[in-house]
Amino acid sequence: MHKKKLTIAAVAACSLAAILGQQTHANAAEAAPAADSSSSTSVTFTVTVGALSITAPISSNLGSGAPGTTIGPTAIGPVTVTDNRAALGAVWTATASSTDFTTGGGTGPETIPATDATYTAGTVTATGTVSAAAQPAFALSGAPQTAVVGTGINGNNTATWNPTISVAVPASAVGGIYTATLTHSVS
Repeated sequence: MHKKKLTIAAVAACSLAAILGQQTHANAAEAAPAADSSSSTSVTFTVTVGALSITAPISSNLGSGAPGTTIGPTAIGPVTVTDNRAALGAVWTATASSTDFTTGGGTGPETIPATDATYTAGTVTATGTVSAAAQPAFALSGAPQTAVVGTGINGNNTATWNPTISVAVPASAVGGIYTATLTHSVS
């Protein structure tokens, strides 16, 4: 009978150890932190940039007037700066210059100096983030003069104005059709 008690005690001890081992193993599984199941991806893209450009009318007729009078002021048509540089804090300056006015009438090419013509930018209409300001009227010349300045730029923008030109025709001017080349630039 002693053998039976010993066997029962041994079986009971093994069973208790197995039960305690399972509970310890179960508690350990519950207490273990979950595995990290996230993954990161670096995502990029490029914002493309364009150019800074200016457009102006191909031609314009200022009208007519007698010697000793002023022709105009006459609007020549819209001038537009397009800034596709997608910049922050950039600036641009639009300028205008002109050759002298000449005609083939009379005894040869007759000339009215560009400085006898006045350029006035007038009202500027802008799109995008830019502060576009017309500069005071100025006498045209072969040297570029500042017409409009764009500041406070943030991204792409445009500015459009319709400048006027007036010409003080000298009293000594001979009759004819006078032509000059007006150049707009932006930088």
